[in-house]
Amino acid sequence: MSSWHQTIVIGNLGRDPELRYTQSGVAVCGFSVAVSESWTDSQTNERREKTTWYSVSAWGKLGEICQQYLAKGRSVMIVGTVEARAYTNNAGEPAASLDLRAREVKFLGSREGQGQSNYNEFAPPPDNMGDIPF
Repeated sequence: MSSWHQTIVIGNLGRDPELRYTQSGVAVCGFSVAVSESWTDSQTNERREKTTWYSVSAWGKLGEICQQYLAKGRSVMIVGTVEARAYTNNAGEPAASLDLRAREVKFLGSREGQGQSNYNEFAPPPDNMGDIPF
């Protein structure tokens, strides 16, 4: 039996991406994304907000592109798989994180007005391949 799961998040980078390479030379870029939702509390009529943080990893060429074009505060859409991870924080208390392995990243722009772009490591080649001289 086949299985599949996918998570899509849209949010803002909480820190600049950090690129490193594994011992075998594979690029991996790590960054955090904040996803905020807001609502009005029906009993108190107060405005509420909740932010969920994701720790994102982008591998290979996708990671190199993320490191090159993303920066803290930039809006992105990430498509990938998420895994919850339990750990003990610095205060010795149990905590958890949401780790998202990116398969696709769409750059949505930022407060500075950067343009919109995207990269999908599984995307088909563009239609205008006839112009390439090889």
